[in-house]
Amino acid sequence: MTTPLAEVASSPSTLRAFLHGLPGVDRVGADARAAMLGTRSIKTTAKKQAIDLAIGMVDLTTLEGADTPGKIRAMCAKAVRPDPADASVPPVAAVCVYPDLVATAVEALAGSGVKVASVATSFPSGRSSLEVKVAETSLAVAAGASEIDMVIDRGAFLAGDYLKVYEEIVATKHACADAHLKVILETGELATYDNVRRASWLAMIAGADFIKTSTGKVSPAATLPVTLVMLEAVRDFMAATGRKVGVKPAGGIRTTKDAIKYLVLVNETAGPDWLHADWFRLGASSLLNDLLMQRQKMATGRYAGPDYFTLD
Repeated sequence: MTTPLAEVASSPSTLRAFLHGLPGVDRVGADARAAMLGTRSIKTTAKKQAIDLAIGMVDLTTLEGADTPGKIRAMCAKAVRPDPADASVPPVAAVCVYPDLVATAVEALAGSGVKVASVATSFPSGRSSLEVKVAETSLAVAAGASEIDMVIDRGAFLAGDYLKVYEEIVATKHACADAHLKVILETGELATYDNVRRASWLAMIAGADFIKTSTGKVSPAATLPVTLVMLEAVRDFMAATGRKVGVKPAGGIRTTKDAIKYLVLVNETAGPDWLHADWFRLGASSLLNDLLMQRQKMATGRYAGPDYFTLD
């Protein structure tokens, strides 16, 4: 990391000055560009490739109070073999579960190459002590999680206490050890695109491996314009530091059409180097079924019945 960025968190005032010195986001322009890119059409062979690419980028997710070990094992089986009747369908990138179910997922996915992600740091509110957040992260990693999805303290961020948010990300990153850290900004609560840009840079400076839009528990969740702002941030951060950071929109992405819009957005904003599961993920629970239905439609000319694929 370059010297100026290494020093921006040396005090609350320098961090604030840096974040508020970032170029402002043209909201009208961002909305218009995202809308324009969302109209791009992809045909036939390219569409099938895009569907397979999107399947391989899915973080298949269940984050409900009623989750059971049996549900997790079933979801893991689907993650490895999304369509039991078609071995050519790629596995998803990861499954995402609560910390207490990490061990179940790790056992079910052993040897598959599908990663296990765990939410942590008092998901979804992020309102707890740093000690609790770090302990929860450490427990998830000890159980075998290879990725941690943490939430920032939006209250602290919106109050301008950027150094507190920075220090919590740094501490969580340290607790991750070798696990990758995805930092959830909860953009639906950040109010402005300028705040989304500031939160993105704050997370990356603190060591995030990925920046993620949402918990999926707040509306609006992922949107194309917000993801555009985040993709611009990772692109500019790479140019400034040489360090590449991934992006994960999550929540509200339900259809193949939606997923392809995000792939176009990635290609046209950050560039094709980000079109890989190592650098772009789609956080979703219901998207996978639609991708599978559209894939089968392209192969057979007809849609599967509503009960053909397992419910998530």
